[in-house]
Amino acid sequence: MKYPITLDALEVLDAIDRKGSFAAAANALFRVPSAISYTVQKLEQDLDVVLFRKEGRKAILTPAGKVLLEQGREILNATERLAIATKKTHSGWEPVFTIAIDSILKFDFIYPLIAKFYAILPDIEINIYEEVLGGTHEALTSNRADLVIGVGVEATPNKGINYQKIQQIEWIFAVAPAHELTKAPLPLSQHIIEQYRFIVVRDSSRQQAPQSHRIFNKRPVLRVSSLTEKIQAQCSGLGVGFLPAHRIQGLLAQGLLVALPVEKLIPTEALQMAWKTTNSGKVLGWFIEQLSQHDFG
Repeated sequence: MKYPITLDALEVLDAIDRKGSFAAAANALFRVPSAISYTVQKLEQDLDVVLFRKEGRKAILTPAGKVLLEQGREILNATERLAIATKKTHSGWEPVFTIAIDSILKFDFIYPLIAKFYAILPDIEINIYEEVLGGTHEALTSNRADLVIGVGVEATPNKGINYQKIQQIEWIFAVAPAHELTKAPLPLSQHIIEQYRFIVVRDSSRQQAPQSHRIFNKRPVLRVSSLTEKIQAQCSGLGVGFLPAHRIQGLLAQGLLVALPVEKLIPTEALQMAWKTTNSGKVLGWFIEQLSQHDFG
């Protein structure tokens, strides 16, 4: 099928609108005025519409012309982005790069890095989003993400994945100041703890059975969507649970949460960033290098 609307015609319409006349558009596009007039006349004939009306020496878009140019500029911009993406892919720079960050980490560390990256390559599309528990690792293996940050190493690590440690996590059992467990004998036994409602973060896995970690409970749990929500729920006294020390130090200092010693300690956990061994993209390499120098605390 032959389409009357071409990129060349859209560029001509854009130039006429920006410059105000056919003659000025011809000068901007390094063409003769007759070529500009022919392009517009042919487009009007093929579409059976009037695109411009004359007001003195100025060419003014008709309502139909405005619609065509408005949406046509989106096509021109998309074409430019496509050309840039193609060139970057050819040179090894991924046109789109996706980062999945586990809920255990705040996102504040990534924004300065993205700003730094945009200062170098502003035309790369960056996607960042949150995953939880098994969903973080699955995001990598199922190609939802190019880089995952905050994942734990699986018991049987995937040979096709590179892991790099970024932080060691200490787990603290914490409750609201008015919670009944603050009056219980210390250290808390598992028998006592499991009498109370645990708050757990919902696993974001889509293709595998959801996981639940660090739970001692006989009562129905309260499930929330992220670690941030879990912290807020525990501050509100809605339940109990283990929380990463780096996320609650300020809340403990303010008295909004109370850390309680327990008989059965949770071992520290190493957080990793991970990526597929087959991915040799330059954007991935840049972020790995920057994150390797970052102090996660």
